[in-house]
Amino acid sequence: MFDIGFSELMLIGLVALIVIGPQKLPHVARTLGHLAGRLQRYVADVKADINREIEIEELRKMRDSMQQAATGFEASVQTELSKTESELNKSVEAAAEGKPTEPKAAEDKPA
Repeated sequence: MFDIGFSELMLIGLVALIVIGPQKLPHVARTLGHLAGRLQRYVADVKADINREIEIEELRKMRDSMQQAATGFEASVQTELSKTESELNKSVEAAAEGKPTEPKAAEDKPA
C-alpha cells in the first residue's frame, strides 16, 4: 500500500504530539484507528463485490455456451428424427402399395 518506514511513523507521531498536544493525541489516534479499520473493511467489501461480479459473469458465459450446445444437439437430434420418420413413412407407403423394399443398410453392402 504505502511505503512508510518506522522512522517516518516516528516523525509523524512527534509532529502530531506537538501540533495536537498530549491530552488530545490518544483520542485522535483512536479515531484514526477506527477510520483506518472502516477503510480496510470498505476496501475488502469492494474487492469481494468485484470478485463476485466476475464469477457471475463467468457463470453467465458458461450458461450461454451450454445453452448453445444444447440447442445444437437438439437440432441435430430433430434432424435425424425427421429423416428417420420420412424413411419410415416411405417404407410404409411402399409396403402398402406392395412394392418390395430393401433396407438401406443392404444397399451399402457390396454383393
